[in-house]
Amino acid sequence: MSELEKSQARSKSETLSVLLGAAFLMATSAIGPGFLTQTVSFTNELKAVFAFAILLSILIDIVVQLNIWRVLAVSGLRGQDVANKVLPGLGYFLAFAVALGGLAFNVGNVGGAALGFQVLFGADQMVGAVISAGIAITIFLWKDLGKAMDKFTQILGFLMLALVFYVVFVTKPPVMETVHEMVRPFTSLAILKEYKWLVVLTLVGGTVGGYISFSGAHRIIDAGIVGKENIGQISKGSINGIAITGVMRYLLFLAFLGVVLTGTPIDMTNPVASAFQIGAGALGFRIAGVVLWAAAITSVVGASYTSVSFLRTLFKVVDNYYRYWIIAFIVASTSILTTVGRPVALLIVAGSLNGLILPLSLGCVLMAAHNKNIVKDYMHPVWMTALGWVIVVFTAWMGFNSFAGIMKLFQ
Repeated sequence: MSELEKSQARSKSETLSVLLGAAFLMATSAIGPGFLTQTVSFTNELKAVFAFAILLSILIDIVVQLNIWRVLAVSGLRGQDVANKVLPGLGYFLAFAVALGGLAFNVGNVGGAALGFQVLFGADQMVGAVISAGIAITIFLWKDLGKAMDKFTQILGFLMLALVFYVVFVTKPPVMETVHEMVRPFTSLAILKEYKWLVVLTLVGGTVGGYISFSGAHRIIDAGIVGKENIGQISKGSINGIAITGVMRYLLFLAFLGVVLTGTPIDMTNPVASAFQIGAGALGFRIAGVVLWAAAITSVVGASYTSVSFLRTLFKVVDNYYRYWIIAFIVASTSILTTVGRPVALLIVAGSLNGLILPLSLGCVLMAAHNKNIVKDYMHPVWMTALGWVIVVFTAWMGFNSFAGIMKLFQ
């Protein structure tokens, strides 16, 4: 093999590694302690009916991620820069909204890591929070930050999948009943009208909204995988991320449903550990600690990286010292947690608020999708744009209908 062929093979291998890393960064950002907490809480309340919300969140995720990955990667611009080109000044608003939502979420992420640490080692939650934050900071001190992030999220992502699959196997949930409940609301307007849309909005906000929508796309932009010539690989990367996220969401739901249907009350001070302990005994309790900590620490990495990336091109001082801004973001999140506390409540509130950001951020991307000043000669699929606007209208409608419920979360 010639040196050129070796270089091309190495380049292709590195590209695939980055795309897989971006897929896992997106997936692990979406499957954080917020999603775990929301899934336990809502499965406990809605039982198998919650399957419909899971399906909706996956369908919304497909449309959102395909649009965002393709438009941002083709243009080579991050979300805030696309928004500024669509409407000057809008990028600043979007950046601050996403960063603020990311900070709120990250407080909960650090809290989730602390809960996981407590389950594993019996340590005080605040000690667990500080140690976990220190581990996340170490990732951002690594010389090759991109590779460190990619490997970290991939290893912990695979570990979570394996452990949750084991819990599903042990709890034996009614799989066919959940499949039926996934489609049943589509057959009845009455059921759709009465459905608890705050649940869907919270779930969408916690798995698709805010910074989560952009984590994978910003990673591939930073790696230089941009332009129309890479559109095939970019689409595959986004589909991989969606597939990983979808499988993990459904497995977690099944695991918790199997526990809920036993009728044993779940301790909501640490719902994930309580549910896994009920379902799989002492081993389940330890598995919960690993899953909760892994989900939380990878989400701390994803939230910090993506939230700060929204400020990089707007403020030169952030771009010049972005590693230290990311570290400061983690320190701030940990400090807020140690003074405010209540990680479970914070995760649910942050998910709801992130859901309100989604119509704005996706709307900006869709307006850019057919703007030749942004995407040049790239032709964005019309069906993708049309479905994207459906999601914008749908999530805005959900936000409007759920606003009263969101206000109650602050009381």
